[in-house]
Amino acid sequence: MKLDQVIATREHKKIYRDGNKCIKVFDQDYSKADVLHEALNQARIEETGLCIPRVHEVCTVNGQWAIVQDFIEGTTLSRLVVDHPEKFDEYMELFVNLQMEVQSKTCPMLTKLKDKMQRKISQADLDYATRYDLHTRLEGMPKHNKVCHGDFRPSNIIITNNGTPCVLDWNHATQGNASADVARTYLLFCLRGDKESADKYLDLFCQKSGTQKRYVQKWMPIVAASQSVKSIPEEREFLLSWANVVDYE
Repeated sequence: MKLDQVIATREHKKIYRDGNKCIKVFDQDYSKADVLHEALNQARIEETGLCIPRVHEVCTVNGQWAIVQDFIEGTTLSRLVVDHPEKFDEYMELFVNLQMEVQSKTCPMLTKLKDKMQRKISQADLDYATRYDLHTRLEGMPKHNKVCHGDFRPSNIIITNNGTPCVLDWNHATQGNASADVARTYLLFCLRGDKESADKYLDLFCQKSGTQKRYVQKWMPIVAASQSVKSIPEEREFLLSWANVVDYE
């Protein structure tokens, strides 16, 4: 295994390419349980038939945990949008179609999104009354079992050399209500300061899926509170401002 070609550096991990393999190496003190959970999530999603990198092994490299998976040759959707802004509408449609394909799948062994969100809301830096309100709202939302990616953004989609879209990074995958995952993607666009793309994305998703926009918007304070727990300080402030809008308009 060669670790001389770094292709990406993320918080707590480095990603290397070795031929047709991709090796994600985690920091020395990264939780073994979290590494195994990520690999197991990805292995379970493989069974749905979605186009994703296959896991080959979980191992240690110089005392650090690593996940070895397929290297997917291609270009990220985020890079294509920058390089070809005239194709923005085409790429956004591809993005929404792909998310709907993901959400058409079920994977019964995945963590339930509601359970994960209830835990995170309990940890959020919010007053008791707001947390209670969000817990109550979450409990009252419809219970579904669709695959939810948890971090569905253009940089996590590779368009391969033959034009096939492939979805990366299944660390946060759960099963639950698709509109919660849509709310998460909307907030990801907003966190980048791209409200225009966020609104276009939400309008297109609601149009293509037949989902009422108001229904997705009801998820946004809940999702924001849940996502605020491990965010960097600048993002946390933004997300908590959304979490406090308990009756979103």
